[in-house]
Amino acid sequence: MPLLFDPLTLRGTTFANRIWLAPMCQYSAVDGVPNDWHLVHLGARASGGFGLVIAEATAVVPEGRISARDTGLWNDEQVAAWRRVTDFVHDRGTLAGVQLAHAGRKASTYPLFAMAGEQRRRGSVPVADGGWQTVGPSALAYPGLAAPVALSAAQIADVPRAFAAAARRALAAGFDVVELHAAHGYLLHEFLSPLSNTRTDEYGGSLENRSRLLVEVTDAVRAVWPDDRPLFVRVSATDWAEGGLTLDDVTQVTKELAAHRVDLVDVSTGGNAPADVPVGPGYQVPAARAVRAGSGLPVAAVGLITDARQAEQVLVDGAADAVLVARAALRDPHWPLRAAHELGVDTDQAGWQPQYLRGTWR
Repeated sequence: MPLLFDPLTLRGTTFANRIWLAPMCQYSAVDGVPNDWHLVHLGARASGGFGLVIAEATAVVPEGRISARDTGLWNDEQVAAWRRVTDFVHDRGTLAGVQLAHAGRKASTYPLFAMAGEQRRRGSVPVADGGWQTVGPSALAYPGLAAPVALSAAQIADVPRAFAAAARRALAAGFDVVELHAAHGYLLHEFLSPLSNTRTDEYGGSLENRSRLLVEVTDAVRAVWPDDRPLFVRVSATDWAEGGLTLDDVTQVTKELAAHRVDLVDVSTGGNAPADVPVGPGYQVPAARAVRAGSGLPVAAVGLITDARQAEQVLVDGAADAVLVARAALRDPHWPLRAAHELGVDTDQAGWQPQYLRGTWR
C-alpha cells in the first residue's frame, strides 16, 4: 500500500488517507455565511477521495475577514450553514477541518475576483465603501494596503477569546479538525515576524515575546477543543525576506507548540512581505522536512504538489506525514482517486463513492 493511502491517527481521530485538501479562500460568502458554493466545493473533494477537506480561512470576528466575502464563525447562523456542509462531507466518509483566522493588517481588502456586475479592484476597501479599520501588532502597513492601528493590550487579550469562541462554534458545526492560521502575513504571523512587529512590550522584541500571542491562542483553543480531536497550526516557515522570520525561528516556535498540545503543523512560507520566492514543484517541502525534524511534530507539506508519485515520494523521504493539495485539486476534484489509480490502489480501498463504481449504472 502506498504511504499516501496509509491511514493516519492523531489523538482519537483517524484519517483514511494522507491526501488532504488545503484551505483555499473562495470569496463567495455573504455576511460570513457559507452557501451552496461551499457545499459543492468541499463536497466534491470529499467525494473525490480526500482524507480531510479543510475549509478556507474563516474569520473569528467580522473585522478579521480578508474581504467582506470571507466565511466566518462568529455567530449561530454561520454554525448552522457550516453544519450542512460538514454533514455532507461526513456522509462521503471524509473528515472536515476549518482554518480559523484573523487577517490583521491584511483585512478589509477587495476580493481577488469580481462577481457579475462588479468592477474588479485591488487594495484596501475604504471605510466609506464598506471597509473597516484594520489592526496589527504595530501601525505598519503591508505594502499597498491601508495602515493598521496597533492593538492595545486589552485588544490583544480579546484575540484568544475570539479564537476560542470560534472553536466552540466549529465543534457545534461538526468539524473534526481546527487549524489556527499563523501564516501568510495574517495577524498571528504578523506578531511572529519582526518585519511587522516592532512592539516593545511583552508581545514584541524577542522570539519568545513575538510568539506569545500564538501560544495564548493555542492554549485558549485547546482548552475548548475536545481531547480526541486534533489541533493544527499553519505556519509560514520563512518570510523570504532579510530581517524577517527564519526557518530556525519557526522550528523553535513549533517545538514550543508541541508542548501546548498542537498535533500537527501545516508548513507553508511567505506572505508577510513582498519577496522573490523561488516557486517550483514542491518548493516548500524542504521547509516541512526541517520543521518536522527540528520540532518532533507531525507536519503536512504543501506547495505545487501536483503529481501522485511526487506526493508519495514526499512521504517516503520522511519530509512530511501528509500532503496538502491545492491548485491541482481545483483542476481535478478527484485527484486522490486518480492518484490511487496511478499507484495501483484498489478502488474500494481508495474510497470511490458507490455511485461511481463500475457496474452500478446502466
